[in-house]
Amino acid sequence: MILDLKNVFLVEDERVAVSVDVDMSGADTGSACFTEPVKAAVAAENHAGFVEFTADLSFDLHFDCDRCAAPVSRAFNYKFRHILVTQLSDESGDDYIEAPDYKLDTDALLRDDILLELPSKLLCKETCKGLCPKCGKNLNEGSCGCSLKETDPRLAALASLLSDE
Repeated sequence: MILDLKNVFLVEDERVAVSVDVDMSGADTGSACFTEPVKAAVAAENHAGFVEFTADLSFDLHFDCDRCAAPVSRAFNYKFRHILVTQLSDESGDDYIEAPDYKLDTDALLRDDILLELPSKLLCKETCKGLCPKCGKNLNEGSCGCSLKETDPRLAALASLLSDE
């Protein structure tokens, strides 16, 4: 959605608030997928000459746990805040978002915010134990009984030297 912010930039204390749906179906998130559009409540407000853009987003994300491969559906809620300017100066860098001609593409901005905020490892729970490296059992469901105290075959010669003494 292209948000026209001309009145917000030109009139002090002016405010615009809208609800938007952001389509994330084509986003590259690895194994995670968005089955519904992201619901966002966005607002832009002029505070004594600078324009603040805020967004409150909520969505469900479906993914396979990166440790145990269990299917997971989790609700996320993020809040973002940006300062908008009509033109960037050389030193402003990443501190400001440019809204040329007083227009802002909210979909592109929010899509980038979401992708940057998602965790790099998506887990079913913070304490996920993963899979047994030997038999593949999900260790969150209980112990498998495998002995993980195997000697690395590359160190077998060293182990035989130590056991002779």
